[in-house]
Amino acid sequence: MTDGFEFRVEQKEGDARRAAWATPHGVVATPAFVAVGTSAAVKSMTPGDLSTVGQQAVFANTYHLALRPGADLVAQMGGLHRFMAWDKPIFTDSGGYQVFSLGASIEQNVGKIGVFPGDSPPHRGPGANGDRSMVRIDEDGVSFRSHLDGSAERLTPERSIALQRQLGADCILAFDECTSPLHDEAYTREAAERTHRWARRSLDAFHSSSPPNGLPQALYGIVQGGWFEGLRMESADAIAAMEFDGMAIGGSLGRTKADMRRVLEITMPALPEALPRHLLGIGEVPDIFAAVARGVDTFDCVAPTRNARNAGLLMRSLDGEALPKFRSNLRNARFARDERPVDATCPCTLCTNHTRAYVRHLFKAEPLLACRLGTLHNLTFMNRMMSDVRAALAEGRFEQLAIEWLGQREAEILLQPAPRIDASIP
Repeated sequence: MTDGFEFRVEQKEGDARRAAWATPHGVVATPAFVAVGTSAAVKSMTPGDLSTVGQQAVFANTYHLALRPGADLVAQMGGLHRFMAWDKPIFTDSGGYQVFSLGASIEQNVGKIGVFPGDSPPHRGPGANGDRSMVRIDEDGVSFRSHLDGSAERLTPERSIALQRQLGADCILAFDECTSPLHDEAYTREAAERTHRWARRSLDAFHSSSPPNGLPQALYGIVQGGWFEGLRMESADAIAAMEFDGMAIGGSLGRTKADMRRVLEITMPALPEALPRHLLGIGEVPDIFAAVARGVDTFDCVAPTRNARNAGLLMRSLDGEALPKFRSNLRNARFARDERPVDATCPCTLCTNHTRAYVRHLFKAEPLLACRLGTLHNLTFMNRMMSDVRAALAEGRFEQLAIEWLGQREAEILLQPAPRIDASIP
């Protein structure tokens, strides 16, 4: 492992584990949620706000920062930590997810976890089924058009590592190709094998360079293979055999949440026990419990902050009634004269100072303040939940905590082995 980093597992309950991930900018107690600050800022939050809600680390995006303001400018400003005045750990994505989001996601109208439309055949790669993609993938890398001004851009493993070196994040990711739930097995294999070659090139570029600020960085490899069981096993073995400092699970996680759980069950046993494991782009409450149970250490996802900006405030229950997605809608007319706090159990600024009626009014009339207060609330919720998870693991009662949060029936479904994925179904 790169000097300046240490990962130590402190307790286990089954495959779930509580650990400490020491970085040059502090220790991350895991399991942990990493808030997404795409352009070197979590929308509407100051660094002080993030510390107040207990945020241990943030996740910035190499693609976006390379386009604006430019990685070279960030390096001249002393790197991301100094540039954004954040003194805790930072992760950066390699840009590989933008290969998906500007390509297959647009072309096929799918996400990382997708349900096959009845009239959509498996896709055999970019352009095979009618191409609206903004990217072109070849063996060397990816060409695409900037979403800002349409300018031609190029990412390769070497370019991605160079950009992340300039940005100066603590934990950086190897360049990969993120596939779609609609890609067929042949193309998913092609993309996974290309990802493995890009992983080796990322490692070579990493070891032949250094960050401008002189602080060490950890490099994570990314497991691909879609929702095809054999491909996931092959990819996990291939990435685990390389000299990475951490392991990330990426790409399509199947058609359903059950598929996602099965993908994790296939992948996790092959990953080194001594390295941290990050699940890319997943952050809903039931999914976090399911992934922690299978050995995931850290998560990133835009959902908690994006939902906050759209009046979707997170809570365990509302007026004694369970919320299936742990999310309320504060724009609902029934809150117009409600003088109660949004969540009486929450210590955040929104809940301790304002009524539901006022918060509803803000989302209707003053969205900037509403976004700020809502994001403070949702990140407080996520970090309190992760703290509860860590405490439960320390005391050997993680399964009981899952039951308390999810209910007996759903906890049993999420914690037991998932059904096998039938990859022959289109």
